[in-house]
Amino acid sequence: MLFLGEKQVIWPTDRLTRFEVARLIGSRALQISLGAPVLTKTEELDPKKVAKIEFKQKIIPITIKRKLPSLHEVVINVKKGIENWLDMFGEI
Repeated sequence: MLFLGEKQVIWPTDRLTRFEVARLIGSRALQISLGAPVLTKTEELDPKKVAKIEFKQKIIPITIKRKLPSLHEVVINVKKGIENWLDMFGEI
């Protein structure tokens, strides 16, 4: 966890919010639909489904920088965040 001050606790840097998960999948689907190379072998043609497959395999090539109210930026460990998301919820 990241602590700012004595009592202020910020969301852990190894976990993703539901908004970040949606943004990861949506951004990756957009990249794929615009011609970005697919990083996994699949017969699937739908960019959204391909992005979900890449999410489950933890190979989405995107970095998340979380902006905090204190104007600091924290870089999120995306692979660990996806792993924790799948452990907690199992699905997307």
